Amino acid sequence: MLHHKLIMTEQKENFEVKVSTEIGRLRKLLIHSPDSGLGKVVPSKAQDWLFEDIVHLDTIRKDEYDYYVKLLMYFLDPEKIQGNLADIDAETSNRKFFKPDHPDFHGSHAVIEIQNLLSDILKEPIIRKKLTASVCAIEGCTYKLQLQLIDTDPVELAKIFISGTMADDLMIFAPIPNLIFTRDVGITINNHILLNKPAKKARNRETLLMRYIFFNHPIFADYTGNILEIPDAAQHFLRPGEEEEHRTTLEGGDVMMVSKNHVLIGCSERTSAYGANEAIKLLFENNVVNKVTVVKIPNKRDFMHIDTVFTQVKRNVWTLLRSISGNQVENIPEPINFLIEPDTKDVTEIIQFHKHQQNPVRFDSIEALLDDISRNELGSKEKTKFIYSGNGAFPYDAREQWTDSCNLLALKEGVVLGYDRNDKTVEAFKSNGFNIVSVKDLINDLESGKVSADTITDTLVLMPSAELSRARGGFHCMSLPLMRDELES
Repeated sequence: MLHHKLIMTEQKENFEVKVSTEIGRLRKLLIHSPDSGLGKVVPSKAQDWLFEDIVHLDTIRKDEYDYYVKLLMYFLDPEKIQGNLADIDAETSNRKFFKPDHPDFHGSHAVIEIQNLLSDILKEPIIRKKLTASVCAIEGCTYKLQLQLIDTDPVELAKIFISGTMADDLMIFAPIPNLIFTRDVGITINNHILLNKPAKKARNRETLLMRYIFFNHPIFADYTGNILEIPDAAQHFLRPGEEEEHRTTLEGGDVMMVSKNHVLIGCSERTSAYGANEAIKLLFENNVVNKVTVVKIPNKRDFMHIDTVFTQVKRNVWTLLRSISGNQVENIPEPINFLIEPDTKDVTEIIQFHKHQQNPVRFDSIEALLDDISRNELGSKEKTKFIYSGNGAFPYDAREQWTDSCNLLALKEGVVLGYDRNDKTVEAFKSNGFNIVSVKDLINDLESGKVSADTITDTLVLMPSAELSRARGGFHCMSLPLMRDELES
């Protein structure tokens, strides 16, 4: 217990939460490595649990996600990995470096594992009792099971809460496989954290766990007054029906911190107008930002959040799905009997609200909005560029957007992670002057010193994606940045 307290004290020292950009050098983030619950998703429940397919757990871990963790280490916490890569790779079979509950887990204070934070707070008896009672209530557990869980070792209990599975492999409730998409549980806005309000029942438990972590873990102790929770509208329970469009919902994939005083909020399949409205009120009332732009995209499963249709690469470069943009869609074939013409009539609506300005501003297209951000807020002197999903050509644009061609994570300005399967999008990056490198080659070059995380520029890092892409989320989804450097003027 003493060793544990020392670790938590060390981790809390100098812990800062601050994000004012999508592309500043990433310094700290929350992730969750694929847990055993992903290996228990069954076909009959996959869509209820928000997965499109079942995944092979061993492959998604060893051949895909572990490379993500290693690359994050070289950029955010190189002392944990530099010089140790050969030993880590030699232990691939047991993966102790990547296992949150293993004594030899990396334990990074920059690449922070949610499961370990959960284990930490469960070591406090009062929190363990309260959280166990809350989980058992929403999962409909018996009182005897609740008492049994309270007496469970905190490390094991954290695994149970996430995977839904006891140590003897008995499932007692559903897993929460979407916890790997940490972006959706909250978003850092300057030095505040906006917690989500999920649209789907499958995400209720992960939201509960994250609330307990943010309000109770020592590393967030200095920020509990800066944690914003979106309330339901007054007397919402009197509204007729349970229609989703009348609910107050918001997920982190629909929130982007594009500049110090400007947040984008998407209205989408997962975030309602009610949710966006409540978020705007919270942000303005707490003086977090003075500008919020609402981007309404079509309410469709294949779009889901705004970060599935655009993300930022550099201050003057963005990835974007052309079919929802303001530009004319080109190269669309005439419809014939076996090919349905893509829906290009869905119109995005963009409204910008200013805290001290009565009348909102409207933008005609996403390109116009992003160009305004690049030039007028980020000080770009270069022409704003748009790298279109599938190189802007049907049907590759829709196919590759479905496998997250637009859902990219910036490790620093111009260095982004994306899936290796989106070939036409890769071609578009090449034609815009970006280097293309596989994550395996980049890790070897970082280890040998051939390249440096500090000097690498304008690079798309290709990540393996055979299993991860089945889960319908890219690396922007799989990250909750807690700290980024501000962009230099």
